[in-house]
Amino acid sequence: MQKKSKKKQYKEELPDDLMSKEEMPSDEEPDMNDETEEAGEAEDPQYKISELNDRYLRLYSEFDNYRKRTLKERIDLSKTASAEVVTDLLPVLDDFERAIKAFSENGGSDSSLKDGIILIYNKFLNILTQKGLQQMKTIGEPFDTDFHEAITEIPSPTPDLKGKVVDEVEKGYLLNGKVIRYAKVVVGS
Repeated sequence: MQKKSKKKQYKEELPDDLMSKEEMPSDEEPDMNDETEEAGEAEDPQYKISELNDRYLRLYSEFDNYRKRTLKERIDLSKTASAEVVTDLLPVLDDFERAIKAFSENGGSDSSLKDGIILIYNKFLNILTQKGLQQMKTIGEPFDTDFHEAITEIPSPTPDLKGKVVDEVEKGYLLNGKVIRYAKVVVGS
């Protein structure tokens, strides 16, 4: 108890930063058991190496995850970057299909004009297909809300068409496997 009181008394006389080891009373030794254990671990070169190695591995794996994530995002962006343009072009594709259907219904009085429109339609469709556009197959398929939008429900003409698509009002399209326009369909009940 005397040691603590001497130390305390001596520290009160001089501030800690002015007090050196020589100025401390010789019969007192500072109690540094806790500090020496921590300092021993921190000063141990093997401990420092393993700590730095751990930090390096964590940093490396974080960077690798970041690199993979940004690469995946870049690929997804490049695949869907044209989605807005393709979506805007779908009504033109629909108009081509209506024109071809109208020529077929009118008996095809001017076959060269019909052939020209069919050639333009096929070329346009091929370009969009190369960019990843796919038509959904709908008629006769089971109704699926992930791909179809039900316009109306009618009594099915045959029992096997219950819950399946009976008619297609507007075609649905996928762009690289992602729905860009839902098919508007009539479902049999």
